Amino acid sequence: MTTVEIGRPAEVEALLSRHRPSAVTVVGWEPVPPWAVVRARLDGAERVIAKWTRPHVDQSRTTAWRVRTELAALRFLSDDLGLDLAPRALAADLTSEFIVLTDLAPRTPLDRLLRADGAEAHADRLAAFARAHGELHAATAGRAGIYHARRAALGPIAPAEDRIGRFAAHQAEGRGQAAVLGAPIAGPAERELAAVMDELGEPGPFLALCNGDPEANNVLVHASGYPDARLIDFEFAAYSHALLDAACLHVPGPGWLSVRDDAPAAAYRRALARGVPEAEDDRRYGFGLAAACFYYAVVRLKRLPALDARAPGEDSRPQLVAILEAAARTADAHRVLPHLAGWARRAAARVRRRWPDADVDLDALPPYTPRRR
Repeated sequence: MTTVEIGRPAEVEALLSRHRPSAVTVVGWEPVPPWAVVRARLDGAERVIAKWTRPHVDQSRTTAWRVRTELAALRFLSDDLGLDLAPRALAADLTSEFIVLTDLAPRTPLDRLLRADGAEAHADRLAAFARAHGELHAATAGRAGIYHARRAALGPIAPAEDRIGRFAAHQAEGRGQAAVLGAPIAGPAERELAAVMDELGEPGPFLALCNGDPEANNVLVHASGYPDARLIDFEFAAYSHALLDAACLHVPGPGWLSVRDDAPAAAYRRALARGVPEAEDDRRYGFGLAAACFYYAVVRLKRLPALDARAPGEDSRPQLVAILEAAARTADAHRVLPHLAGWARRAAARVRRRWPDADVDLDALPPYTPRRR
């Protein structure tokens, strides 16, 4: 949890007072772990969220760039499109790099509920999580010009927002590690990977505003009753292939060893199809989804040297197996990219042999089994 800097309460008070008809007073601060945010209690008992950005491992994504991106995305959704899928940005100070947002309490992060109770206990909330992303993509498809104008008005767009260049660089590094692993992507699989990159680089009707970090920790839901999901943390938002955000419903993200659950994936697709009819085309949707899953799998191979250095029993090792096998399973289910599916299974077998502690029965794991460390 970040430390509240001296003077920040006064800054928020002054910022809010410029955006409201009467003066406000910040009467207290409450940390909201684990993010770099605090809840400000104003006079009249109103609460708002004041959020800072923290340094990120990707040095191309500066804190200033991320604040501008989140502000643009949130105002695009609420002010331009009238959507209630995310918090509203009440005010921002780009010089000091913080934003004041509506407070979404008493909602709680979905991943906390999943870790505490398991996926079966929160099937409705998982479906709401997936549906919210589908609604986001359906509503923003075809609106890129509006978003980009709003984003450009806030300052220069960083090179990290060049999605085609970013895709090429990331997959090239992953391919290099695949060769180190002894499972090079070559021949027909290499041609299929080129088709994957073409699909992701030119999404066509699937071009939509993506959250960029669509995992279950970035959605808030009510712990019981109607979930009423809201998506948060749009620091890495960008117009990209919508199904890149849907891949987390099929391949395990950083916090999980397994995400196998058909119901959330179906909820996402139904919601997306309301704004992107092409999502009802099994072949087109299946190819795009498998492409997104394979891109993620290839990129995660970048971590091979880091995982080599870890002690046996580290859960991220079987997680890499799970990612590769899930990508292959997704392609098989949609009858696309058979050579990449074969490569992914070979690569997973190589990982199992490289690290005997990764050679476990992943099919026995329930959906949303947390990675222990």
